[in-house]
Amino acid sequence: MTQGDAAPARITADLRLSVNGRRHPVTVDNRETLLDTLRERLDLTGSKKGCDHGQCGACTVLVDGRRVKSCLTLTVTVDDRDITTVEGLAKDGIPHPLQEAFIEYDALQCGYCTPGQLCSAVGMLAEAADGWPSAVTPDIGAELGPMKLDDDEIRERMSGNLCRCGAYPGIVAAIGEVAR
Repeated sequence: MTQGDAAPARITADLRLSVNGRRHPVTVDNRETLLDTLRERLDLTGSKKGCDHGQCGACTVLVDGRRVKSCLTLTVTVDDRDITTVEGLAKDGIPHPLQEAFIEYDALQCGYCTPGQLCSAVGMLAEAADGWPSAVTPDIGAELGPMKLDDDEIRERMSGNLCRCGAYPGIVAAIGEVAR
């Protein structure tokens, strides 16, 4: 831009976001990420901004039941889709089984990555139940059905979610308990 050039005009979109079972009309800049919309506009601060590059997984949420990194997802792409954040995992005040298992197995330390770990684990369990293989699945040519989740499968499937504190043994144990 040269001196005197005006900044490009802001382009916005009017959306209806369905987050944790509630509808939210919102107007967003077309460049705004889902993570920023959740945290800054809807006051859902469970999802964390870790790396802001999609590498750590602290921002993981579910869109139509599938795991997404909300720091890389533009809000305009999730209009009228079902979004679940960590705040929406509990039902009627009863924690999700994974939330209970994370507590039981001490699967958190500082807790910063925990919301992303939980959402990712919920999505991962659904993927395994639907028969999606992973890089360590022994026989992807076999008849696909629910995948058996041993520790290696869990580690591989959760590898996009990092924990700086190293709570991985508890995370794997908690997910394994719920998977059984």
